[in-house]
Amino acid sequence: MQVSTIPRWFILSIAILLGIFLGASIYTFLYAKGYSYLSNQPETCTNCHIMREHFDGWQKAVHHTVATCNDCHVPISPIKKMYAKAEHGFRHSYAFTTQNFHEPIQMKISSEQIVLRNCIRCHFDMVNDIHPQFQSRKEKLDCLHCHRSVGHGPIK
Repeated sequence: MQVSTIPRWFILSIAILLGIFLGASIYTFLYAKGYSYLSNQPETCTNCHIMREHFDGWQKAVHHTVATCNDCHVPISPIKKMYAKAEHGFRHSYAFTTQNFHEPIQMKISSEQIVLRNCIRCHFDMVNDIHPQFQSRKEKLDCLHCHRSVGHGPIK
């Protein structure tokens, strides 16, 4: 009985394709400053020009002295934080590369949920008295309904 072997040209082709993919991935990550998304620096968000207006608005808003982008837009749990950053990074880079995104940009429902949880976490003393009544009903406490412009100031 003869054991079939994989042709050498096939292995070499796969190795070359993997090398090209890996090289392109590393180049793209470095070119797009992907490493900066591992930090907590708000300026990182301006790597994408579409975020400049939001960054400028944040600098003029009341939260800029007490909260960075990550404080509001990602969970505080380290594992959930890294997952959210990876998911957001992939989704954003794909959308901006393909130019397939809503203008003006909008948060997904899952992103709004993260922001709302962080609002409640930071402002728990203020919302403590009203928060339980919303948990017992079907409607949820929605800070963004009235306070959408607090984090970034008025966005045009």
